[in-house]
Amino acid sequence: MTFTEKLYFPAIIKGMGITLKHFFKKSATVSYPEEERPRAKVWRGMHVLKRDQQGRERCTACGLCAVACPAEAITMTAAERTKQEKSLYREEKYAAVYEINMLRCIFCGMCEEACPKSAIYLTDRLVNVESHRSSFIYGKDKLLEKTGASIDISERQSEKQRKTMR
Repeated sequence: MTFTEKLYFPAIIKGMGITLKHFFKKSATVSYPEEERPRAKVWRGMHVLKRDQQGRERCTACGLCAVACPAEAITMTAAERTKQEKSLYREEKYAAVYEINMLRCIFCGMCEEACPKSAIYLTDRLVNVESHRSSFIYGKDKLLEKTGASIDISERQSEKQRKTMR
């Protein structure tokens, strides 16, 4: 090594040049709640359990979404509907308990592809920020769309799913 190489001055000056170049460059950071980055139309966000035109739940607790989920984030318990619950559920069988562990979910969309009744979709809504791990287990209270307040998922539907929804 030469004398100047032993002093490391060329390397220090080169490193300082890189640092100064990054210092004057525009920041890529976004102040999140006030400013949001644009997302693609097919971006996958929070799940929703859809209702049909009469306001009944579409899910029949067949379990295909849970089987298709590679992260094993979906669990459900099936139950038989009674005569009094005919206006609440479409089929004889329904999901009494339907839970998605949002910490395990990888938002792949396999659940919506596997569902034969077009009951579950991933929307463009963001998953809420929570402070406890137990808050990330979403049940039917958070997943099921409100009666009369349909969530538009037309951007996410295939042609086959559009026909099923009619």
